[in-house]
Amino acid sequence: MSIEWVNQAIDDLRAWGRARGVVVDADEIRLLCDYASDYLNVNELGDFTPATFDELLLSIYPRKVIAPPESAPETVAAARTLVDFLQQAGAVGEETAAAMREELTGIEPKMPGALADTANFGMAKSLFSSIGPESLEQSVAIPSGELPDMGEAPCDCPGCAPLPAVRLAEPDALVAELANVPLLGGKSGKARKYRELEKELRRDVGDDPLQTWAEIVAHIVERDTRGTVTGSAELDEELYDLFDMLYRLRAPVPITVIGDYLEEVADAGGADLGAVLDRLAWCGMVTVEGDAAGLTPLAVWGLREHYLALGLDAPQADDLAEADATGLIEGLLDGMPTELAEEDISRWLAGRSPVTAAAELLAAASGAPAVARGIAVTIVDRLGAEAEPEVRACLEDQELRPHAIHWLTARGLTAPQLSQEELLWVSIDMLALALPAAEEAPEIFAENMAASGPPAHLIEEMWRVDHPDVVDVLELLGRSLPDGTVAKAARKAAFKARSRAIR
Repeated sequence: MSIEWVNQAIDDLRAWGRARGVVVDADEIRLLCDYASDYLNVNELGDFTPATFDELLLSIYPRKVIAPPESAPETVAAARTLVDFLQQAGAVGEETAAAMREELTGIEPKMPGALADTANFGMAKSLFSSIGPESLEQSVAIPSGELPDMGEAPCDCPGCAPLPAVRLAEPDALVAELANVPLLGGKSGKARKYRELEKELRRDVGDDPLQTWAEIVAHIVERDTRGTVTGSAELDEELYDLFDMLYRLRAPVPITVIGDYLEEVADAGGADLGAVLDRLAWCGMVTVEGDAAGLTPLAVWGLREHYLALGLDAPQADDLAEADATGLIEGLLDGMPTELAEEDISRWLAGRSPVTAAAELLAAASGAPAVARGIAVTIVDRLGAEAEPEVRACLEDQELRPHAIHWLTARGLTAPQLSQEELLWVSIDMLALALPAAEEAPEIFAENMAASGPPAHLIEEMWRVDHPDVVDVLELLGRSLPDGTVAKAARKAAFKARSRAIR
């Protein structure tokens, strides 16, 4: 999918809503745009048609998103808001917008049934909602996708908190970006307002532009800046920890999260968060996009240079788009922010035909652990019918056969029926994909199970499945299922599976 056009569309949508006093469910609309881009060849707002919404809400959404049937009106309402925006932004004409609204009126009574019909569930969603509430968007990186608790500063001992691998911009791009930093360019009308800060930081100016930047970053995070950076001496002292948190997250976070963090670590009750972020943006350290803020590519580069100067291990992330299928899967298993993962996957797929991509991914999935296999088939699930030959060839592979059957069936292609044994096997396989995330965030997994967990009669039979993760899966269900009766059935099945393995 094109991350850029979706991000721009959501930014414009938020601004449109604020200007008109319209409540915008930006997260839901982003999800609709993402899926329209991934599966329906929507590459800009003007590509939406009435038929897009029919396919999106009655086919794609039920296959991909874990949501109870009663949530359908909220999703349709978000789609109606999107139509209003499309029309008023000039992306579609009045006649097309009217046709879209008529289509949504017909979709609304059908969507609850589509969400409840397990025949609609895609492999990314899994048969039993096992990999998180937004499928691939939450599960590629395997951790739960929840924001880390920013209230706890990292351990003072650097060795206790290894730094994650980060993606760096190319040196030429970094040098070019330096010209856009108000602090360095001296072109901002705010320079007079920040004269003291500029005077202090520009002491580090030298001949090498990137080395100059590294010195400025080190100055901001290490030296006693006495409030010249944020406007508050107390907040200046917390900048190292704040930037370190953002560096580790590797993705923008809601501005409110940053505000809560600063309030907790410093007596910042009277601080103007907007003004603080404005000053950090003027320095070139932070970028603010809508309601979220994160480090600039220059700040990431500068902080890594600072970490290296301190003797810390600050790894650089590989570009997964250049890796083979095994490297892509392994890189995703290492964990990364959603946007980076999506970008890497999209660029990886863009460099291959659907047939080639399917062949490489399925070859890497064959014989792999369930988590790796799950990531591979989830990415293959993005491919259209052009990949049929490679997927159909997997009908001869015992582990991939159930996934291939589901893929073919979901696209209306000829496929054999899943046998009961295959249904049980693929159920275990997809639940095994959830094991890492479930261990990290058991509450979220339990909520997903409560929404659409496997029925007791199916769990009771899972112990018979010849799958290496069957015991771990059943034990997880036994710990996580909120229904006591069903949880007990899972524990009994786990005992039977262990006993069979012992014999």
